[in-house]
Amino acid sequence: MRVQVLRPCLILTIVFNLVRSARSVPNGEFPGKPEGAKRNGAGTNNLPRKFNTMTQHVPCSARHSFRRIGLTASCLSLAMSLGMSACSGDDDASGDAGTSAVDDTAGDDGGDATPLTAEEAGPVVDNYAELVFANYSDAITTGEALQTALAAFVADPSAATQDAAKDAWFAARQPYGQTEGFRFYDGPIDNIDGPEGQLNAWPMDESYVDYVDGMPESGIINDTGADISKAGLAGLNEVGGEENVATGYHAIEFLLWGQDLNTDGPGDRSFEDFLDDGAQPNADRRRQYLEVVSELLLDDLNGVAAQWDGSGSGNYRSTFVALPPEEAIQNMMRGIGALAGAELAEERMNVAFDTKLQEDEHSCFSDNTHNDILYNFLSVKNVCLGDYGSVSGPGIDTLVEARNPELATQIADKLAATEALINDIPAPFDQAILGADTDPGRVAVAAAVTSLRELGDMFVVAAASMDITLNVTVE
Repeated sequence: MRVQVLRPCLILTIVFNLVRSARSVPNGEFPGKPEGAKRNGAGTNNLPRKFNTMTQHVPCSARHSFRRIGLTASCLSLAMSLGMSACSGDDDASGDAGTSAVDDTAGDDGGDATPLTAEEAGPVVDNYAELVFANYSDAITTGEALQTALAAFVADPSAATQDAAKDAWFAARQPYGQTEGFRFYDGPIDNIDGPEGQLNAWPMDESYVDYVDGMPESGIINDTGADISKAGLAGLNEVGGEENVATGYHAIEFLLWGQDLNTDGPGDRSFEDFLDDGAQPNADRRRQYLEVVSELLLDDLNGVAAQWDGSGSGNYRSTFVALPPEEAIQNMMRGIGALAGAELAEERMNVAFDTKLQEDEHSCFSDNTHNDILYNFLSVKNVCLGDYGSVSGPGIDTLVEARNPELATQIADKLAATEALINDIPAPFDQAILGADTDPGRVAVAAAVTSLRELGDMFVVAAASMDITLNVTVE
């Protein structure tokens, strides 16, 4: 039967825009930003005065309220049952998609769907657990290589050792970016005790860590009373505001590239910032910071990977594979559905598409955002197909194929089309979002956003075919 699906992204976009327009912001314009654009300030906090002055600096990106928006599963179910079409050309980055039409041979509302059995779901869940562990293991391996390169850089700062450290950072982002689909269901990466906020928090107010243009004494590095240790930096991370990022990949990124003041390229921090006789003070603390933050990053990665280690006992993996089949599969589909349709399409792409601001891209110091988008998408693809590196087995597609072969084909085609559209986005991303909506860069970004939204919709329908209600929004 042909079902017209109310696209969840329409509701996401409406609520997102309402929250953005309603949120309170401090008075004052963004320096150098379009007339009327206000900054989403951090306000005051309990840190020393030197830290408080940082809130006057425009961060790499203003933290958006969208992450706090939660659309209930009941709203999604209602949207599905209404069978309306939405997300037409009026959306910010709607492209030419118009109505999303999905063939749902399992029924309009999944009412005649057959619940999963342990025999069906078990191999998929087991393969997923192995895939997750392999992915985090690769993140550790590249994290160790990054730590080695950073150690070589701080031991002998030069243009060559700095470039080698940058290359190692790029390499480390590839496997980590593919772990993003393991989030959004309170697993070990982002449950209440999870380290996600220490590993990959963004956007980042760079002045919280080090000097920026016009604020030569700002940051933890230039406050000699601030403790640069693993416990010290962990304790300072996101204190006083979510943009006060002190740890993780993006703190390292900022220290390597520096503030991005270029319109057509990344930041260009000099290696001399790390020399004792360089132009910037506190070079010793800057070197110490890089070493400590890389140690903390590896601690966090190892902690998450241990929870997915099949040779361990009593860890999260042992609990996950023992879940009722519908709950385990729901978690898996929640991870990739929320990443594709909400986090990636909206928070990481459409916000920047809407504002046209360089500061709203993910990796704004290194201009690596186009790669971030690709590897985040690959996380969705990997889980759906059950493949990552040497791990290959049944994925979500196996379960969909058994219930709705036509939908399984649509999802496979959509995965291929979305990957191609993402690869079509010209780099750097912060230049692709500029210009008129008819300019090639914006057309490419809009098309990729629309395709990701449609993919998220398909996962909702696929879950319904297994008698699973899926919430793919991000709170």
